[in-house]
Amino acid sequence: MITSIEEISRAPDTWIFPGFFNAHTHVGDTVAMDIVADGPIGTLVAPPDGLKHRLLRAASPDVCVAAMTASLQTMAATGTYGFADFREGGARGVRYLEQANANCGLDALIFGRDGGEAVSRGLGVSSTRHHGEELTQIVEDARSDGKLIAFHAGEKDAKDVDCALSFDPDLLIHCTHATPSQIRSIADAGIPVAICPRSNWKLGVTTSAQNPPVRAMIDAGVDLLLGTDNVMFVQPDMTAEMSFCHYVYGIDAHTVLAMAVGGARLLGMNYCIHEHNAARFIRYDTARLNVKFSQNMQNTIISRLNPSGMEGSLLN
Repeated sequence: MITSIEEISRAPDTWIFPGFFNAHTHVGDTVAMDIVADGPIGTLVAPPDGLKHRLLRAASPDVCVAAMTASLQTMAATGTYGFADFREGGARGVRYLEQANANCGLDALIFGRDGGEAVSRGLGVSSTRHHGEELTQIVEDARSDGKLIAFHAGEKDAKDVDCALSFDPDLLIHCTHATPSQIRSIADAGIPVAICPRSNWKLGVTTSAQNPPVRAMIDAGVDLLLGTDNVMFVQPDMTAEMSFCHYVYGIDAHTVLAMAVGGARLLGMNYCIHEHNAARFIRYDTARLNVKFSQNMQNTIISRLNPSGMEGSLLN
């Protein structure tokens, strides 16, 4: 616990800053990391028979758990204290992720599917275009059980955003192609959006700094969070995600850092550094690195972090 905060006269060699919360992951995809894969996004990640789903079904339980453990350790080593994961494979898939996290101790919000929602904190829904009339009952059952509801929406185009909004979700993922009117609806409803810019570029659903419409969502008052998406394509490293978002979308350091930390609210937690809060912060030793010459700590944090300088309770 943080018991007190005091002023000192000089900047020390050791900085502290809040731990990151990765607001959208698919860590199960680690079993398919960097496989040679071409084609439209649907053939790669869409349920039930996208490439990643076929590879997940073919992987043994031991391999699945070992792969997810390795990715969770990578997340911890790069400053992540918590994450929100869409977990495939039903209840068994949720148990695999819980087993993988048992030795890592990250704050985990698991959105299950295919029955996995019954044994996790939430229901994770792919695009509404992948579901039929049964989706209404699935969502209603999950909500009646007190589950959080999250939807992928607007990743490929804007056609599934309005349908997702009709379910009054607790979280939207991507909104890469959300229209101005949809952005207004999201803001008015107070629904947080987890954006995953590197994944969007890697999967070819955007080639422009206009998508996702980060600036428009910020200006509208949308609660934006940052995630890394599929480990199959993108390393679950929030330092890299922050840097990309800053450089490509021109978002200022303070806002990007808030997006990288704020996802903890999904779990009712607060990673910010203030008295009487849990000490989920990162210690960063600048003495061994050139960042000790920084004239702006926040800019340095989001654009120059090197894991070799990180220290923290999850990293020792």
